[in-house]
Amino acid sequence: MTKAIENRVLKLRKSLSEKHFDTFMILIGENRRYLSGFTAEDTGFDESAGALFITSQKLILATDSRYTLQAEQEAPGYEIFCYKKGLANELPDILRSLETKKLGFESKRLSYIQYNQITKQLLSNGLNILLTGTEDIVENLRVKKEKEEIKNTRNSLFIAESTFKNFITNNSILGMTEKEVAWAMEKGMREAGAESISFPVIVASGPNSALPHAIPGNRKINKVEPVLFDWGAKVNGYCSDISRTILTGKPDDTFIKVYETVLNAQRMATDAIKPGVSSRTIDKIARDYIDKMGFKGKFGHGLGHGTGLAIHEYPGLNPNKNTILEKDMVFTIEPGIYIPGWGGVRLENMVVVRENGAEVLNTLE
Repeated sequence: MTKAIENRVLKLRKSLSEKHFDTFMILIGENRRYLSGFTAEDTGFDESAGALFITSQKLILATDSRYTLQAEQEAPGYEIFCYKKGLANELPDILRSLETKKLGFESKRLSYIQYNQITKQLLSNGLNILLTGTEDIVENLRVKKEKEEIKNTRNSLFIAESTFKNFITNNSILGMTEKEVAWAMEKGMREAGAESISFPVIVASGPNSALPHAIPGNRKINKVEPVLFDWGAKVNGYCSDISRTILTGKPDDTFIKVYETVLNAQRMATDAIKPGVSSRTIDKIARDYIDKMGFKGKFGHGLGHGTGLAIHEYPGLNPNKNTILEKDMVFTIEPGIYIPGWGGVRLENMVVVRENGAEVLNTLE
């Protein structure tokens, strides 16, 4: 077990000591990896590569025969339990070995069907175990990033940015379809060393760029229209996320005003970031400026979100979140303006909170 994972487990155990259960079952893939190093991914919401069981004294990684060798290699320090009849069916044996009386579980990941299967198995095996749903116990540990996590984020961002630079420098996108450009970006990131992409690449041209999460289609990119790119690479499990908007031709007054408004909003928000400031305050700075410039109601989504082993993590920067920013948090700053029938502009950078303000991780203008 690495020192980093050992420290994470210690922090979790300290947190668990304050809870009303003696065993914690972890099913969320990113949390499982964060606390064990086990990289296997769930292939569907109703399928699992395994679960961690953590008590004050024991660590168990339960998985099936597809992953047992991988688990043994990647998760030293964990006892590996191979279930052959499914996790729910063999859960009584695991919990009996741990002498569990109260089981905490991640409410976000356990479906109603799975919950019923587990309770049925426990009762049929004569186990009177109290099930306690929890939220964000591990996620709250993940919100502040360690040096190695920030390094992985930098590396994933470098691949994403260099891929975009190379593609735009060496190709004309005029006449290409959005899907063709998106595939070229994905292919470039993988060839540059990304283990995967953070999320499906967004390439949205002309009026399609007014859709914040547009799906690339067969529309061909034309002259003198905005083209919105949103993409990211994944390195050692850590995601990058970046957006840029370009114009295929000479910009008109509308594009200049929209672009400069978004850029200024991003800069103002970034300048205000420091430990102790509310995430809601940062969002409000950008949102109020965009409204003031005549685009009220054209910026509908949040200003940013954390990244890490998942593309969307805490903290969230939006009007509904009031997280107090802390040193070593990593998140995006991505204001946008979206005008139906014309298009949209979004600019997205990644930042890390330092003692005296925000460090912008991006190098791409």
